[in-house]
Amino acid sequence: MFRNSMPRYEVLSADAMAALDQGWRRLVSEIGVEFMSDRALDLFRAAGQRVEDNAVFFDPDFVLEQLAKAPREFDVAARNPEHSIHIGGDAMAFGAVYGPPFVRQGEVRRDATMEDFRAFTKLAQSFPVLDSAGGVICEPNDTPLDSRHLDMTLALQTLTDKVYMGNVVSGVNARDTIEMSAILFGGRDVIERTPVTISLINCNSPLRWDDRMLEAQFEYSAANQPVVLTPFLLMGAMSPVTVPAALVQQMAEAFTGIALSQLIRPGCPVIFGSFLSNINMQSGSPTFGTPESGLGLLCTGQIARHFGLPFRSGGAMTSSQVPDAQAGYEALMTMLPTFLAGTNWVMHAAGWLDGGLVASYEKFVIDVELVQMLQAQFKPLEIDEASLAFDAHQEVGHGGHFLGAAHTMERFRTCFYRPLLSSSDNYERWMRGGGVDAAGRATKIYQQRLAEYERPPLDDAVRAELEDYVQRRRKELGD
Repeated sequence: MFRNSMPRYEVLSADAMAALDQGWRRLVSEIGVEFMSDRALDLFRAAGQRVEDNAVFFDPDFVLEQLAKAPREFDVAARNPEHSIHIGGDAMAFGAVYGPPFVRQGEVRRDATMEDFRAFTKLAQSFPVLDSAGGVICEPNDTPLDSRHLDMTLALQTLTDKVYMGNVVSGVNARDTIEMSAILFGGRDVIERTPVTISLINCNSPLRWDDRMLEAQFEYSAANQPVVLTPFLLMGAMSPVTVPAALVQQMAEAFTGIALSQLIRPGCPVIFGSFLSNINMQSGSPTFGTPESGLGLLCTGQIARHFGLPFRSGGAMTSSQVPDAQAGYEALMTMLPTFLAGTNWVMHAAGWLDGGLVASYEKFVIDVELVQMLQAQFKPLEIDEASLAFDAHQEVGHGGHFLGAAHTMERFRTCFYRPLLSSSDNYERWMRGGGVDAAGRATKIYQQRLAEYERPPLDDAVRAELEDYVQRRRKELGD
């Protein structure tokens, strides 16, 4: 996995941080946050917080006490130890797009299928720059709603040997993910010692945690599996239109969700989540890759560091309907601040298109190229006698060239980033090759990767036990 040791952007002054701190304190204590779960309300009530109907009015100092219990850094084990990851500090881990109901292949936009889900899982396995296939890479609409989480989890566990995300549609689905993880790793005690899955718990913004998400949170936190407590904020719709107001709301929602996890199991791992963008004020449509979302991301990173929390944000997001120039520059507008902020867990790093409604095969490859290039750019520059290359100047002298110099010949294979997707051919050579643009080249790359895919090894007995579990649970669920 990637370690980002570059300096972080600090865009908030001490006065600005103090104002934001006062802002979230007022929200949680005067407006309160709704929790649509009696279990959650009982925990908060027992902890001395004021509860009225479903609203909890928090003592801000109590919230800070709970935040202090959460680990600053933790490990997540993959079934292949070489793919295990670290969350927090200077570590950055990248996962694929999450949640689209549609897919795009070339010119075709259609409903996602289970075969698409498996194909994207294989692509995530094939690109080393991705640390995870994610979770709901796309929503397989050709499988039964009540049991598709079993097939998705099985695919993530068997078609990859990387970290995967848990299903969060319900507490039942979360329990199935935990049970299957225990089978894969050799017991619940094993996965409780070192977590093996990360799960996304979204807030129903503004200021409400709904029952389904909370039921999943209870299961995962009780099992010591990290959850990403994420406000879902589109400024102008789910939060006020100003970035400071959105940041304050984000803090109030995420902090209170983290507090619940610490009441469920003190010391369990959590991730401060951020999904922050805005809407088009002319049409009401969500927009991504905007300057405001990039600025909010940089602020979120500084806030997370201030409170000692690992955080999730960013990705290769775009509002574009196709993998075109807009898709590329909007993805960079989000992915660059993702690196500048030192985001620890990066969802939507590959494949996001059309405002998150579409998982695109071509965009998947384009985004992999983008992440690879940024990882190369954010590696520290080594400056020593060899890299200063004085001997090359002695050899070449004045007015010569360095193409054949010994210094060049020793390093030409590794001295520069070699693109996966980009073309630097001259025009004539490019035309002889068919004049294919980036999206067309991406098509060839993903097709080749799928053709060359090799399933990672897995013990036959474990595979059989997982498949038996899926079949049994499918019958129990009525599918």
